[in-house]
Amino acid sequence: MPEVPFDAILVVSFGGPEGPDQVMPFLQNVLRGKNVPEARMLEVAGHYQHFGGVSPINAQNRELIAALEGELRQNGLDLPIYFGNRNWDPLLPDTLRQMQHDGIKNALGFFTSAFSSYSGCRQYRENILQAQQTVGAEAPQVSKLRMFFNHPGYIESVTDRVTNALRDLQVSPGEKFRLAFTAHSIPSAMAVNCRYEAQLRESCRLVVDAMNLPADCWDLVYQSRSGPASQPWLEPDILDHLKSLNEQGIKKALISPIGFISDHLEVLYDLDTEAAALSQELDMSMVRAGTVGTHPRFIRMIRELIEERIRPDSPRLALGSLGASHDVCPVDCCLSGRPAAGTSQNPRSS
Repeated sequence: MPEVPFDAILVVSFGGPEGPDQVMPFLQNVLRGKNVPEARMLEVAGHYQHFGGVSPINAQNRELIAALEGELRQNGLDLPIYFGNRNWDPLLPDTLRQMQHDGIKNALGFFTSAFSSYSGCRQYRENILQAQQTVGAEAPQVSKLRMFFNHPGYIESVTDRVTNALRDLQVSPGEKFRLAFTAHSIPSAMAVNCRYEAQLRESCRLVVDAMNLPADCWDLVYQSRSGPASQPWLEPDILDHLKSLNEQGIKKALISPIGFISDHLEVLYDLDTEAAALSQELDMSMVRAGTVGTHPRFIRMIRELIEERIRPDSPRLALGSLGASHDVCPVDCCLSGRPAAGTSQNPRSS
């Protein structure tokens, strides 16, 4: 970790189009160098056009940044916040170039992912390195904040969202329901190289414990897989899970997209559109909990993560048995698993 003081915050995210004319250039940028059939890209483009060609992720990140700026000011932290994306404006090289122009030397990076995986952590670190190489020797250094899957601020925020959704589901005493936590599916070969599944299960357990629900009332399921059927990905899929619940006679389902921090396109399409339509077809009642978004406790959590890096006496808060995640990633952490040709990270990760 650099010895010089941190002088800025960099929010790092995926990016997404903000108009119909940006959808295809965005997807071409996401899939550049990957052997993905054109038919798949056009299918995903249709998902974006279903929402007017606008991904909400950039707007949601700007709302998060505005809330965090207020939180930092109120707590005496005079740190400017910058915003850089992997795949669309504002792109990381442009953001780092602006930071260099502003005299920023050493920033703390907040990644918009709570869980350790190649696409949620290591790839962002690779993106930052590539951006630094593009900008040149004077590019600012960026040290990432730790993954926050078991931070009290994250668990409390998710718990609040799920509690409100359970109230909306209107479960009668003795009535059966299932709580399904969802996360982005990843290739199984990638999952064995990271703690993605273990961290997800720990977060789910912590939320259920905080709500005083039965320990066996929940399931971890996945959504948004994009690889061919021949390649194993984490399962079960949320749609298959809803069908299974229906076959068991369970007619009420509460869905919490715990693997996502904002209501971006995958949440809106995979859950609010596809899963909701299937639930209606099956005559099931389904309520989807909100993501943490700009929940005040979540914004305070980000400030606490910053404080623990700049103030040595600040506690490293963590719940459960896994402890606080590392600040500096091991060299073999979250390897990609070398997905087979024809696969890609899902272009709807925005």
